[in-house]
Amino acid sequence: MLKQKTLKGSFTLNGKGLHTGVKLTVTFNPAPEHHGYKIQRIDLDDQPIIDAIADNVVDTTRGTVLAKNGVKVSTVEHAMAALYAAGIDNCLIQVNGPELPILDGSSKAYVECIQRVGIEEQTAPKDYYIIKSKIEVRDEETGSSIIVLPDDKFSLNVLISYDSKILTNQYATLENMDEFPTEIASARTFVFVREIEPLLNAGLIKGGDLDNAIVIYEKQMTQENFDKLADVMRVPHMDASHLGYINHIPLVWPNEPARHKLLDIIGDLALIGKPIKGRIIATRPGHTINNKFARQLRKEIRLHEIQAPIYNCNEPPLMDVNRIRELLPHRYPFQLVDKVIAIGANHIVGVKNVTSNEPFFQGHFPQEPVMPGVLQVEAMAQVGGLLVLNSLAEPERYSTYFLKIDNVKFRQKVVPGDTLVFRVELLAPIRRGISTMKGYIFVGEKIVCEAEFMAQIVKNK
Repeated sequence: MLKQKTLKGSFTLNGKGLHTGVKLTVTFNPAPEHHGYKIQRIDLDDQPIIDAIADNVVDTTRGTVLAKNGVKVSTVEHAMAALYAAGIDNCLIQVNGPELPILDGSSKAYVECIQRVGIEEQTAPKDYYIIKSKIEVRDEETGSSIIVLPDDKFSLNVLISYDSKILTNQYATLENMDEFPTEIASARTFVFVREIEPLLNAGLIKGGDLDNAIVIYEKQMTQENFDKLADVMRVPHMDASHLGYINHIPLVWPNEPARHKLLDIIGDLALIGKPIKGRIIATRPGHTINNKFARQLRKEIRLHEIQAPIYNCNEPPLMDVNRIRELLPHRYPFQLVDKVIAIGANHIVGVKNVTSNEPFFQGHFPQEPVMPGVLQVEAMAQVGGLLVLNSLAEPERYSTYFLKIDNVKFRQKVVPGDTLVFRVELLAPIRRGISTMKGYIFVGEKIVCEAEFMAQIVKNK
């Protein structure tokens, strides 16, 4: 089972803000388990902390702006992309101003610093949200769309399209997040010459220059107006008849703009709050639809906070009914687990197929067969017993007994034809033969029962 990760040490970067133009210092610090990403404004008196989640995004005009209680921090997406791509779950970011420095307009410096200080594995398991069905967000006005499809890992396909002779259609893809440092991190942000004046009038990109952005000149203007923009961008005057890319450093890749859009998506989806497993297909993406999509996924996660385990009936079980009989003392009609399909250091997944021939349906109830709730809890406890016994050297010589059951909830009745999928996990390490566990029973994607219980492990054979 993959574990949560944080930085091994702190690192600091200095630079100017893209929008404010002021000098900024940002420090990235290790953080405890379940902390997530948080940004602290250390330049303010009470040093407020903003949770880096999609629900706190208040502006996406030219970058992603987070805010809480009137305190803002902007241009967070490049740093978020570097953290997410590195598999870091927990980090406290401290900055002495209203935005993170733009640096060279990419994630390169963040990635290099993460690689230098290293990554530390923590104890808590990494909590993925697994995409099990297609989710789509679309903006009919702009033609932008983001779709996520089921996949066994996180991958992205991005298509950008502009009404420009210089930058028309470009495509970028990332199949493996391990390739982010070499294939995506150095992709710089870009801007069209026609966008510069309106952005400046809006009070943005005061710190923008050719050191931190690719400028695209695709529609010819008069030499006089071009010279004025050159003065604004603090660059030498150039020939207004030469269209193309304006930058000090040549393009890293021919499709660098598309790769940067892919970088932005990773940074904006890092604000979902947990890593996902799924394939992203984005068409004409931007910060606005990225955030809309991230918010939609956060809603999906709240609706399915506890996800049902993936059950493929074609795969052979880890424990069949015969092995279960060797470990548990239960026999017909009280052996209530058919097989175990997954087992880890602190969790187990079991299955029971409920048929119309179950003996308890003769009296509960003949005209409306419903599986008794107490037997659902018993079945869950048997799965938990298998988890505990599997960790012992001679499991056949031990038995497990209930000591306590708490917080039992029955959400939906169980009837013939249902396939029950159990997930039971340890709440704490086993101490002195006492184990505490939390269990869930699923039918399809729905939780039908949950409970916490304590059991005693006794060597009695």
